[in-house]
Amino acid sequence: MKKRSLAEIARAVDGEIQGDPDKLIQGAAPFEEASEEEITFAASPKFIKQIDRSRAGAVIVPSGVPKMAVNLVVVKNPLVAFAKILELLYPSVPGKTGIHSSASVGENFTHGSSVSIGPSVVIADNVTIGERVVLHPGVVIGCDVTMGDDVVIYPNVTILERCRIGSRVIIHAGSVIGSDGFGFAPDGERWVKIPHKGIVRIDDDVEIGAGNTIDRGTLGQTWIQRGVKTDNLVHIAHNVTIGENSAFAAQAGVAGSTTLGRHTVLAGQAGVGGHLILEDFVTVGPQAGVGRDISEGMIVSGTPEMPHKLWLRVQRTIPQLPELKKRIAELEKKLKNIEKK
Repeated sequence: MKKRSLAEIARAVDGEIQGDPDKLIQGAAPFEEASEEEITFAASPKFIKQIDRSRAGAVIVPSGVPKMAVNLVVVKNPLVAFAKILELLYPSVPGKTGIHSSASVGENFTHGSSVSIGPSVVIADNVTIGERVVLHPGVVIGCDVTMGDDVVIYPNVTILERCRIGSRVIIHAGSVIGSDGFGFAPDGERWVKIPHKGIVRIDDDVEIGAGNTIDRGTLGQTWIQRGVKTDNLVHIAHNVTIGENSAFAAQAGVAGSTTLGRHTVLAGQAGVGGHLILEDFVTVGPQAGVGRDISEGMIVSGTPEMPHKLWLRVQRTIPQLPELKKRIAELEKKLKNIEKK
């Protein structure tokens, strides 16, 4: 691994050095574990208070931190700067370009330059992919799929027929894009399958976690807009629209035909019902269940959902309910005695 001077690192993140610009950094590490040749970051007051005790070769800090004995790189946003520094210190190793001999490629396959198609990849007919696309082993691409430039598809991902993938999209291992939605019509005691003939559209700069399932539209499209990020084990149902730059934590789920606005945040195991509208900048807390439309900028928690501040008050009250019940029973008894007199 190539060592980088602190001056070089600071230039990469538009940071200001407090300390030795010639200090060489070889890697990055968590705050408590960083050694003299490693860089770390301190964004919260908890860690900023401990910087003097850090053994790190340098610490990335926000503006306003006073000079200390440790080398500092002062930036506007330490976490974002740390992400950029990780890319600098640990650059991606380019895969071997070309199509592996064990890959199965259908008719009319069109691709850009410098693609990397790994072992046991299956590509159906009429597929078009852009430049510098990487398909890891075991990927399956259905008929008439289109894909932009600089896409990375990790092992055992399935992208089914006619789905559209933008540029700079990352899809992690085991995800399924374009499966049928959960649509069945009751016919007496039987269920008749409703054919799903729509697509999934994933716009530019989206990252899909491992084990996601994104259903195609019944008709039309399920639409994941630009910049969306999902954690592992997320489910998005048919004809859902996810607004730009939204983020979903693990095990979140959205039922069919719901529209989520820009920068929607779903915490872990949050669930959103079908045919709803969540406006821009809505945050849904962990394990919350949303069953109604949510206005712009609201933070909700609980099942059924309620404003987060109200939910906090409710949670504080719940442990007191047994005692409150006992006191109410005692008051009722006293009232009955008074009434008898």
